[in-house]
Order: sequence, then structure tokens, then C-alpha cells
Amino acid sequence: MKSVKSYYRVMLGRKSIYAAECFAGNFIGTDFGIDQDLTNKLPEEWRAFNREFIPIFLAKHPDKSKISAGLACGALWTVSKGIKKGDIVLCPDGAGQYRVGEVSGDYTYEAGKVLFHRRPVQWLSVAIDRAAMSEALQNSTGSIGTVSDISRYHEEIEKLLGGVSAPKLISTDETVEDPSAFALEEHLEDFLVKNWAQTELGKEYEIYEEDGEKARQYQTDTGPLDILAISKDKKRLLVVELKKGRASDAVVGQTLRYMSFVQEMLAEKDQTVQGIIIAREEDPRIRRALAMVPNIRFCRYQVTFKLIGA
Repeated sequence: MKSVKSYYRVMLGRKSIYAAECFAGNFIGTDFGIDQDLTNKLPEEWRAFNREFIPIFLAKHPDKSKISAGLACGALWTVSKGIKKGDIVLCPDGAGQYRVGEVSGDYTYEAGKVLFHRRPVQWLSVAIDRAAMSEALQNSTGSIGTVSDISRYHEEIEKLLGGVSAPKLISTDETVEDPSAFALEEHLEDFLVKNWAQTELGKEYEIYEEDGEKARQYQTDTGPLDILAISKDKKRLLVVELKKGRASDAVVGQTLRYMSFVQEMLAEKDQTVQGIIIAREEDPRIRRALAMVPNIRFCRYQVTFKLIGA
């Protein structure tokens, strides 16, 4: 059954610098240097907000890229408008725990204060240890940017809130055909990020970073893409999707949607967008579909296991 409310990870300043103030003052917030009241500037559709405010952000931050601007403006709209009253937020305290709260009111502008684009929050009397989360949830809560939608892990979060140990690997994705592949490839994402420089992709691309955070589980309007990379000459953006046991048509369609988002909302005029789907096994259906989509590649990964000194 689909959860009625949504769940978000929200950072309270870089490295949670304002966490204590937010917990004491019962609010979450953002700023990004957009120091104006947004009360009448928050449309129902975030794309309209981004179109208006990305140029404003870039004018204030000429050293930033359009990707940075899209990430900032998307987070600003999501915290100010996209998160609804009754939704649940998980906010790291900077010491390995997440405080949990329920958003209790609408947007307010608090000029002259920290994180002046605010939402009131009723903090719960419980916290979640990061170490208690499944690796998949840890990856999502550790995604790049101020805010990430972690609603697909609502069952695990509710179990953690209830003091019940959650399963280490869960999937609520209805497109998953092979749970064992899903489980393995949840670990693969973490391995790929940590060992990127040693892969073939690492020769051409670097994982996009913002303030030292790598762009994994990058939020889009159709869900979080696994990894966003950029070529070393800055001319190409690469959407990296792991098949994760999903149906072939589903993963191809999702990759195309992510690429469309990146092209429209993040890419500069002189940047192209490409995609790559990574799977454990050969998939003729994906090969057939991609024969008509030249800007998406397909590749397989191989896991090697050795015992040393046995």
C-alpha cells in the first residue's frame, strides 16, 4: 500500500552547521543567497520556479555551474513548497544520528536569520542512528544536495522509528523482477562510486561533485538517478543507471527520462547528455531497445572473488 505522506532527508546547513538551532527553534530551512520573500513566488510546478530563479542564482554565484544552480533552486522550492504539511523529515545532527520531525506549517520568510526560507517542524522524541539503516537507505540519505526524497524507504523508516530492526536490503520498486540482482546491485552502486577512478568510465568521466559531495541518487522530477558524471573536458554529462533487477523496458524508459531532465534542467548549451545502463548479465531486450538510442550504452559488470593465502 502506498504511503500517504512523503519522507525527505533535509540538510540543515553545510555539514549540519545549523542543526542545533533548527532543533531548538522547531524549523527546517534553506537560503542559497536568494534573500527575498518567496511567499508569492512558489508555483505548484517546480520547473517554473527553476526557470525564474536559476538566472537569479547564477547572477549571485557567477562561479557556479548550471548544475549547481538547478540543484540549489530545486532544493529551495522543495523545502519551501514541495514538502507538504504532515510529511516527515530526517535531518542529520552532524554526529551520526538523524532527528525526525513532522512538517507542521507553510512557508515563512525570516529576514536576517539563518536559513531564512523556513518551514515549521514538530520534532519527535526519537532519533535514528545512521548505522541502523540499510545500505540502500544510507545511500539515499547521503545523496548530493540539501534535500532528497526517501519516500520509497517509508516502511524501513517507520520500523526504525518503532524500534524494530529493519531488513538490511529492501525494495518497494514494483518494476523489480529479480530481487537477488537488486540486492547485489545496491552494493554495486557504493562500490562503483568508491572505485570510480579504476573503472573504464573513470578514464573519461568524473562523478559530478558539489561542495565535496558526489552526485549519487541525484534528485529529479521522476525519481533519483543513480550517478551523474561529467566528462573531464566538461562537454558531456553522463547518466549512470544500474539495472537492479528491474524490467528491461522500465530501466530504459527511466534512463531516458533522467537524460531528458538533465538536458533540460542542468546541461549548459554546449553540453551533450549521454547515458549508460549497467547490468550483471547480458540482456537482449535492452540491446534491442538501445539499437535505436545511440546516446545510451549498455555494459555488464563482473564480480571476481578470490581467497588469498588459503
